[in-house]
Amino acid sequence: MEVLPSEKVKIPIQFLKGVGPKRAKALELLNIQTVEDLLYYFPRRHVDRTITHTIDSLTLDHEVNVIGRIKSIRYVKRFKKSYVIANFADHTGSMTLMWFNAAEYIGQSLKENDLLAIHGKVTSYQNKFQIVHPEYDKLNANEITVNTGLIIPIYPLTEDLKKVGLDSRNLRKIIANCIKDVEQIDDFLTQEYRDSLGLCSLDFALRNIHFTKNLDHLNSAITRLKFDEHFFIQLLFATRKKQIQNSTCLPLEKKLTILNKITNSLTFELTSAQRNSINEIIEDLCTSHPMNRMIQGDVGSGKTIVACLISALVVENDYQVAIMAPTDLLANQIFRNFEKYFSSLKINCSIILGSQKGQTKKEILKKIASGESSIIVGTHALFQKNVTFKNLGLTIIDEQHRFGVNQREKLIKKSKIPNLLSMTATPIPRTLAITYNGDMDISLIDELPKNRPDIFTTKIQTTDLPVTYDFIKGKIKKGEQAIIVYPLIEETEKSDLKAATESYEKLKKQFFSNYNVGLLHGKINNEDKNQTMLDFLDGKIDILVSTTVVEVGIDNPNATIMLINNAERFGLSQLHQLRGRVGRGKKESHCILCSDSFSDKSNNRLDILTKTRNGFLIADEDLKIRGPGEFFGEKQSGFIKYRIADLVTDGPIIREARKFAFQIIDNDSKLLSPDNNLIKKKFEKDYLNLFLKITVN
Repeated sequence: MEVLPSEKVKIPIQFLKGVGPKRAKALELLNIQTVEDLLYYFPRRHVDRTITHTIDSLTLDHEVNVIGRIKSIRYVKRFKKSYVIANFADHTGSMTLMWFNAAEYIGQSLKENDLLAIHGKVTSYQNKFQIVHPEYDKLNANEITVNTGLIIPIYPLTEDLKKVGLDSRNLRKIIANCIKDVEQIDDFLTQEYRDSLGLCSLDFALRNIHFTKNLDHLNSAITRLKFDEHFFIQLLFATRKKQIQNSTCLPLEKKLTILNKITNSLTFELTSAQRNSINEIIEDLCTSHPMNRMIQGDVGSGKTIVACLISALVVENDYQVAIMAPTDLLANQIFRNFEKYFSSLKINCSIILGSQKGQTKKEILKKIASGESSIIVGTHALFQKNVTFKNLGLTIIDEQHRFGVNQREKLIKKSKIPNLLSMTATPIPRTLAITYNGDMDISLIDELPKNRPDIFTTKIQTTDLPVTYDFIKGKIKKGEQAIIVYPLIEETEKSDLKAATESYEKLKKQFFSNYNVGLLHGKINNEDKNQTMLDFLDGKIDILVSTTVVEVGIDNPNATIMLINNAERFGLSQLHQLRGRVGRGKKESHCILCSDSFSDKSNNRLDILTKTRNGFLIADEDLKIRGPGEFFGEKQSGFIKYRIADLVTDGPIIREARKFAFQIIDNDSKLLSPDNNLIKKKFEKDYLNLFLKITVN
């Protein structure tokens, strides 16, 4: 929370006027325990009530503000239901007001001839204008008016708040009293800092975010408060990066014999982006500071071969390399790729999975501990206590966003040299990249290998499936293979899995009885899953029916057709990932999106896939549509919880906050300057624990 001079901000919320013990308990569920907490309970939106309307100018279905008097009012109770109905008039006409909620309280509170300012949506009742549940202010009452003549804050209200009588109107009154009582709010940014950034003061921002008469003032307040949230996150990353830069480790020597041997054995030419990434990583590894870098590349851009070549340099320096993947499927795929390049050079590769048991696992652990295994691929099993490395010099984490911070740190702590290389095949929009990975250097692989075939993407409906199945048969007769995907969403996993299994049986018996059809989903045991994968890669399976488990981990150059059922249920980035499972060889490929959704939103989303293969453009659109919370298939935005900031729209603010944060840490890494005193206090109070969570000890 921000540093405030008045001790009043530390007062427990229950002692505020209008709160009391019951309401305080409900507010505590929202982490509002003090006056200071309440100041930072921001509105979810604002409504402009600076303009008033006359009754004769009203139109249906519009939200309006009207000032008038109650001509008559009745409290009606019938059986267990009650309501209040009032005749309300100004100098131009009259209308009806009705309340069903808290009717008894409103019936006692309002009286005939009360002068009110009301706000609500206009409907019709018996050929007369009506507003149901209008918000109101008594203009003839000796009380704070916080609902009229202002740009009104609308706060998020939970059921717990409503149960204790805290509606928007009451909450506004409480916050208005709170703001009135709080003195000048100290700012952790000096006047000089604010002027250079073009920001208003914190005092101005906190007052105007709640109550303002000016839209420009409101926008200034929002910008300042958004900046603050982004700034401290970026300060966190700037501090973390400075710590890495200030720590030392043994640099690797630029030994390139093995790397060059693998490069010369390749049947394809590395792209410029791949070569640039390799050079950047080599430069990192050969300095006396630990590497902390991410390779960000589109689907099929060739990240794995970059990882192989970099591993060759590490191995030639007599260090081990650990590659961690989120699933057995992907770990096996990576292991096969690494083994293909290193086995001919007599360099031992091992794979360790949680499913391995007994003597097999003991032998693998022994090879890792002795250093006999130079390349070790695995899943979460890699960071378990019984895995001991002899000389770990590089940790590579694939699809790194699927691992928690603590999981990554457990593996890195096993290293002699804490060099970290993360990889992601999910193109991340710029705003997300500098928010989730702000302490990392990024190598961008933004071009596909040369001579990659086109992937033609089309939309169909279920009525077109028979024709599509015939098309698939024609391709199989030419020796090609297909993947048919069914959705598997967490909330409906059981029914989705049943539908996918039933569809597999139907396809196998009815449409593709003369072909080899395989089934793959997450509930199949690992041994059978891996065997199915191998059979598909070896051409023993013509058609692989699967859930989204194939999103990563399948690299079959002979797979040329991807049919995705219920495509509207997937995010754009996920569809792009699925599409990337085909078109990996030299043959023309097809991605077919099947959807019976006729909504404009759904069709517009799928149209994006048919127009571009640029994962970064797709990722930007996906972020706009779904927001950051679900971008990685999660319900939350990692460890970052924002009150007002928005990763979708705040790009310019994020970049400005990042530039400023890194500038401060570059000039004053320990925040000892008097100008940074309050910044340091806030950082230590609210962000130090978060910093420690992501810091390598």
